[in-house]
Amino acid sequence: MTDFKFPTEVVELPSKGYFYPKDSPLSSGKVEMKYMTAKEEDILTSPNLIAKNLVVDKLLESLIINKDIKINELLTGDKNALILGARILGYGKDYEMIYVDDNGQEQNTTIDLSTINEKQIDFSKFIEGSPHLEYELPLSKLKVKVTLMTDTIQKEINQFMESLMKIHPEMNTEITSRLKHLILSVDGNSDKGYIHNFVDNELLAVDSLNLRKFIQDNSPDIDMVVKVTQPDGKEKEVAVILTAQFLWPTL
Repeated sequence: MTDFKFPTEVVELPSKGYFYPKDSPLSSGKVEMKYMTAKEEDILTSPNLIAKNLVVDKLLESLIINKDIKINELLTGDKNALILGARILGYGKDYEMIYVDDNGQEQNTTIDLSTINEKQIDFSKFIEGSPHLEYELPLSKLKVKVTLMTDTIQKEINQFMESLMKIHPEMNTEITSRLKHLILSVDGNSDKGYIHNFVDNELLAVDSLNLRKFIQDNSPDIDMVVKVTQPDGKEKEVAVILTAQFLWPTL
């Protein structure tokens, strides 16, 4: 443990550090975080940070001991694990939430966050130290190289979609926007213009679906779908959403 005046815990990353360069502090697969204090509660309730959608990033920056770790370099699933860890370190493992049962009625339940597990990934299929994966599209047989999602890429996608919304407010471009930013090359061609045209005009729907499934299945993450028992005794799967509100319990 680091010599620190606050108690700390080590959070295991779903990626095990496998996809980070060897010289990255994230390659250890572990991140040491301190317990949340009143200082972090100030971050959670800052109107300025809330307005700029920076609450989660600033909170994690405050909690992570190793300041060489950059939030924008985290794989999305690893960031999710740190958010979960921050919530447990701040307010304990019990999380009260509302879900809608099979009859359309809102119900209260308490989730034990310590029981949430990581997705199982076969890391041996990929190159250690690189977030780039290769996949052959099943119908066209073209070989594409993709990158795993990071915080930086997600923000670039959001900005890209916002710019498109100004031009075509009636269109939903989420699928194509994500693919344009995650695909690095198609049959060795890494030209951005070529990739954008390929996604818009040449990527077959069945290949797009399978590619997105491949990326999802092989992206390290935590499984935030949990089972709850409804009033009638039947079980239902519900998703726990990782937002700033998740980090701040109702008082």
